[in-house]
Amino acid sequence: MIIGVPKEIKKEEYRVGMTPFGVEDLKRGGHTILIESGAGKGSRFSDDEYLQAGADIVDKQTLFKKAELIVKVKEPLPSEYDLLREKQAIFTYLHLAPNRKLTQLLLDKKVTGFGYETLQKDGTLPLLAPMSEIAGRMAPIMGAYYLQKIHGGAGILPTGTVGVKPAKALILGAGSVGTNAARVSVGLGIDTVVINRSVERLEKLDEMFPGRVKTLSLTTHNIKQEIKDADIIIGAILVPGGRTPVLITREMLKTMKKGAVIVDVSIDQGGCVETSRPTTHDNPVYEVEGIIHYAVSNMPGAYPRTSTLALSDATLPYIKMLANKGIEKAIMEDTAIKSSVNTYMGEIVHKKLAIDFKQYKER
Repeated sequence: MIIGVPKEIKKEEYRVGMTPFGVEDLKRGGHTILIESGAGKGSRFSDDEYLQAGADIVDKQTLFKKAELIVKVKEPLPSEYDLLREKQAIFTYLHLAPNRKLTQLLLDKKVTGFGYETLQKDGTLPLLAPMSEIAGRMAPIMGAYYLQKIHGGAGILPTGTVGVKPAKALILGAGSVGTNAARVSVGLGIDTVVINRSVERLEKLDEMFPGRVKTLSLTTHNIKQEIKDADIIIGAILVPGGRTPVLITREMLKTMKKGAVIVDVSIDQGGCVETSRPTTHDNPVYEVEGIIHYAVSNMPGAYPRTSTLALSDATLPYIKMLANKGIEKAIMEDTAIKSSVNTYMGEIVHKKLAIDFKQYKER
């Protein structure tokens, strides 16, 4: 199979879809790997390293023209839409629920769209997990940073000090993002509360951090009560393939302390705060109703070397499966691969995404 790895063009996105180690592994299987010149630079992988691993270094147009499978990190951007070919396949974080233009393009061109974020195996999301872990661990750090007065925050030291209470962090969700956010938040000495729908997840948190994390069921009442004195709120809600539900409305912001910080990690799927909108690393925050909003849609891109290595370790076995079996056979024979298919032959085939778009068809 001919596999293409283009350079990411999303603003401040320095990750790359494959490492030279991954190229070397795929070459042993007889596959051709096209790497766009400079694709690995942001993650400190040079073109020479890819060449030594057996890749061909090409320009973007050649890559999209020849590749049967495109491997990326982030979703294609409008400037790449015309490059996608009819019946090509793409494997990346698609996050289609809030992106109707890209969804329609994939349907019109009959592109097979594999989403990292929807691939499920044994009840887990193995391709989302490494980036969720990094974003979750970043979230309290970002919240703590923007609590500084010079950044518009309330001027509260998150760790507290002798005779002064620490800040309070409210984490919405107890999945991978929420659990890792709790780990760092507790480690910093922040008073940490986690709200989640599943009691089982809360029980696990209680076992992991006995007496150090307070847990509550996810209800509107609990959210309204807890946001009133929260200094940092971390949105860590996920509906695989679907639009994230809005849990905090604009009206609710008015009840919060001025200078509090919201870190909406779920912004990729639309965000769980009504006033959230995607931001970038060079302009990451804005203020609504006196509340600082941090909603960078590619948080792990701030640490690209770590993120690329972690992501590639997770994705490579599935890329090899697609390459070795072929697209059609891999979908038919492997349930994990099948679960990652969002669009296929002009149809939306992922149930939750299709429900959002009101066009689900049982397959």
